[in-house]
Amino acid sequence: MSTTLALGLRLPSRDVKPRTTGLTIVIDNGVPLRYFEDVMESSGEWVDLVKFGWGTSLVTPRLDEKIACLRRLGIDYFFGGTLFEKFYVQNQIEAYEKFCLQHECRYVEISNGTAPLSNEEKGRWIAHFAERFKVLSEVGYKDVNQSLMLPPNRWIQFIQEDLAAGASYVITEARESGTSGICRENGELRFGLIEEILDANIEIEKLVFEAPNKSLQTHFIEKVGSNVNLANVPFADIIPLETLRLGLRSDTFMLFES
Repeated sequence: MSTTLALGLRLPSRDVKPRTTGLTIVIDNGVPLRYFEDVMESSGEWVDLVKFGWGTSLVTPRLDEKIACLRRLGIDYFFGGTLFEKFYVQNQIEAYEKFCLQHECRYVEISNGTAPLSNEEKGRWIAHFAERFKVLSEVGYKDVNQSLMLPPNRWIQFIQEDLAAGASYVITEARESGTSGICRENGELRFGLIEEILDANIEIEKLVFEAPNKSLQTHFIEKVGSNVNLANVPFADIIPLETLRLGLRSDTFMLFES
């Protein structure tokens, strides 16, 4: 295992930014501007992307100032997939694309977690947006029962289809609450589903696991390693997550001691 020396300690290796693996994708659910700026300026070294969750970008006061902060710090950003779906159901995809371009987004998220959109058609939109953006697609549904009815082989099929359509990364749904998609309604991870996805010969560097709490973050670090891609990370978890990645917290303390 490659390591980094820090004050004489052997720690797991972490690529410097800009990186393509070990991504930490933070979710902004509408936090105040000053708090946003303080956190990004203090902890932005560990943040690769910020997602303005679901449709918050349409009602967030001073959104442009948040984006200016991110651009100043060299942190990319995108709008939640649910916003894409809202534009989709109202036949306003052109307006959505224009909205993303106006805000100089380099990334977009394409999902079908709520809207009645087949994976085949989602793939066509992935291909379309991939011509101008880096696309993060998402597999899984917001509704917990609908997600539970999606068998592992279909999860794997949809992930593979999204990558073939041109997605740079595929996100596995867990919601901001960790109560759907790869999780059960009570927040328990669907361990069997994750094992099948990991065993499916999909490039792990292309997968992003939504992990909005320490339990989920720890599990994916244990299964994949320090450089697993994680999303829906709360603002308050940026530094704690990095300590988990480096074995500096009890939950992963012995993981990298060999």
